[in-house]
Amino acid sequence: MARRHERTDDRRQAAQVLYSGEIRGRDARELLSDDGILCLEKPLTEYSLGLIEGVVDHKGEIDQLLSSTSENWTIDRMPITDLVIMRIAVFEMIHVEDVPISVSINEAVELAKFFGGDDESPRFVNGMLGNIARELEDEAKEGCHGSN
Repeated sequence: MARRHERTDDRRQAAQVLYSGEIRGRDARELLSDDGILCLEKPLTEYSLGLIEGVVDHKGEIDQLLSSTSENWTIDRMPITDLVIMRIAVFEMIHVEDVPISVSINEAVELAKFFGGDDESPRFVNGMLGNIARELEDEAKEGCHGSN
């Protein structure tokens, strides 16, 4: 139980740093090296840093997946908070093997409830990530069948 709680806090901190980067129009990693620019409750953990670096390094891939999955929403029109939360979840879904996809989605929905500006955020995040999960599952099935 403690591990889940720690990672929940890690995701929350990563979201704060990534959000700050988006608002300032800067690479979130740059903010980590600027003394005093971030006001975080506690030091970033290794997992938080991994999420920040992973999202920044794979932003193009993640945004392409979000764009191709989204109906009626471009990346530029998505609320920044929701976008940051979904980027973290998609990074975990694709690149973090020890986190089940369902956990990434559930954690993202909880973050959307915590940070979301309106009541639609959790539903929007859940719907988008559910679509991406199905797409990833379909790709995995095709990959298994395609190698025969």
